[in-house]
Amino acid sequence: MPRVAVRIPQIGEGLQEARLVAVLKQPGEPVRRDEPIYQMETDKAVMDVESPYEGTLVEWLAEVDTILPIGAEVAHMEVGEGVQEQVVHGAPAGTGLQAGLETIAASAAGPQMGEGQEGGARNANIPPRTRAYAKEKGLRDEDLARVPVAGGKLMPSDIDAFLAGGLGARTKTEEGYREQQLSQKQRLLASRLQRGNQLVVPGTISVPVLWEGIENLRARIKASGDEFQPSAFTMFAFAVAQALKDFPMFRSTLRGDDTLRTYDHAHLGIAVALPGDELVLAVVEEADTLEWRPFAERSRERIEQARGGKDQANEAVTISLTNMQAFGLRDAVPVVVPPGVATLYLGGSYNGLDPDSEELRMKRYANLALTFDHRLINGVGAAEFLNKVKANVETISTLISL
Repeated sequence: MPRVAVRIPQIGEGLQEARLVAVLKQPGEPVRRDEPIYQMETDKAVMDVESPYEGTLVEWLAEVDTILPIGAEVAHMEVGEGVQEQVVHGAPAGTGLQAGLETIAASAAGPQMGEGQEGGARNANIPPRTRAYAKEKGLRDEDLARVPVAGGKLMPSDIDAFLAGGLGARTKTEEGYREQQLSQKQRLLASRLQRGNQLVVPGTISVPVLWEGIENLRARIKASGDEFQPSAFTMFAFAVAQALKDFPMFRSTLRGDDTLRTYDHAHLGIAVALPGDELVLAVVEEADTLEWRPFAERSRERIEQARGGKDQANEAVTISLTNMQAFGLRDAVPVVVPPGVATLYLGGSYNGLDPDSEELRMKRYANLALTFDHRLINGVGAAEFLNKVKANVETISTLISL
């Protein structure tokens, strides 16, 4: 079958580049014409990009998070006989990815400033990676013109120094406010949330869970003096991962309007807060296949990567965990971000009355709240899953052997 290239489209006048945010199809999968196959981010928005062809996806030519010039090849597809490859008008000169990147790098060089003006990004070449870093920090092109340059090219370290000096915001003192762009991470999260609001039909249920077993096990591990010191939340996450073995709907996602994809194993998302109230996702791949210690070690590794700013969100993450115990919040209504189908909230632990005791007896509890996509999961299925998580938490010592 003939093979054609899928290229980054020209959307909006003057657009030079876009970032590949997510892929929605895998190599070997059939693709319908006008079906969304990937997401890209421009300066203004994150959007689904539809396939210009009907056929089979052969390969992706760029990694997620790669910044690509308009017209660059992002994938190859096999199509039917007689299908002509579409041309992207307004693309940079050259047909390959490298040619497009070189064009962007060259066009990013700002005009020279006249004598007597302060040096800045206007008299420096701006490498593509610096432009990407600037966008991540919420700086616009006009902001880059104000960044002092230490060397011949504008580098991420120059941007860090600029922001450390509090110069990254645009202030209007006469109106009494200051403005600055949302960071790239927050813009991406906002786009995902907006997409979720359009697609997901949410349902939320909650249940209190006895927390004493996890607290006691955490105390035993701490007293042992072992260098391996997993947190109470990691134990909770392991209890969730074990529950996912028996509930394939929570390992599933809806593709389009009528196709259910169920993954063989669970890729567990964990929300990680960054300074400045930013939020990224750590992902424990195939979490349901891991024994306790490998699970805890991989969770710690992925969370540390997320704290370093690496957002690991991908289309295979069907359920995510959010933890507010450190803030003492008991209850919340979590939101679902597609293609995920559920988000499970863990609230702060507290002393509560034992409802099964005839005497006034206090026990340690924590509240769980599960929001699920009602398009795939109904109330009974959600309740059975949440009760399985509850049972695993309350018998955690049978799942984790020291």
